[in-house]
Amino acid sequence: MMDKSDNGVVVQVAQRVENLRRAVVFYQRLLGQPADAVFDPPGLAFFVLDGVRLLLDREASSSLVYLRVDDVRTRVAELRADGVVIEGEPAVIYQHEDATLGPAGSDEWMAFVRDSEGNTVGLVSHTARVPAPGHLPAGAWRVPALGRLATGA
Repeated sequence: MMDKSDNGVVVQVAQRVENLRRAVVFYQRLLGQPADAVFDPPGLAFFVLDGVRLLLDREASSSLVYLRVDDVRTRVAELRADGVVIEGEPAVIYQHEDATLGPAGSDEWMAFVRDSEGNTVGLVSHTARVPAPGHLPAGAWRVPALGRLATGA
């Protein structure tokens, strides 16, 4: 059985783009790193993210990609200042009691932005839990775009 922390199963995620140059500029800003490779023609760009390739491709289908950032709230403020459309504001979507789905004792923050090509991109970060009014009950998930709670077993 493979260790769940090993990302060796996921090799590449493709995202549809219409304008490769515009998309490369957007993702360089979003990710804070240059593209690792650009091939135009045929219209491909690669970003290597912790060993997983993000492929920007004119022929790909649109995907909902979730990307880790250092701090969702800070990144959303920066992107908003750049004129990026914010589809879902930063919110705590889950409190991790254990390390099953994220760092134990952390709050998982999520927000959604619209990339330069019209795709929705999820942004995710984890912070040490600081109990405060309005936080989620243990074991509950918040779906930011829908504003609803879900509990899981």
